Amino acid sequence: MYKIAVMGDYDSIYGFATLGLSIVPVTDPEEAKEKLHQLASGKYGIIYMTEALAAELRHEIERYKQQVTPAIILIPGVSGNTGEAVENVKKTVEQAVGADILFAQST
Repeated sequence: MYKIAVMGDYDSIYGFATLGLSIVPVTDPEEAKEKLHQLASGKYGIIYMTEALAAELRHEIERYKQQVTPAIILIPGVSGNTGEAVENVKKTVEQAVGADILFAQST
């Protein structure tokens, strides 16, 4: 069975521990890069990552885009949000449903 991890600054991710997820607080891009590769080579199928951290690790994240695992999913943090996490979820739902759920007109 795969595990789920959450990476980012401590203030943004500590609450996920109460849900039973592994939290991986990081303070700099080099540490984050190393931790990402450790998680990806381990038994982690999903890695949630704050938008601010993902912006610093764009090149590293690209390495995993074509792989089945881990799925790297962006989440908003307490700061440094770009709106990319919401946009990615919106695109995924559009692909699955075939419509823009945020601006769909009711009939």
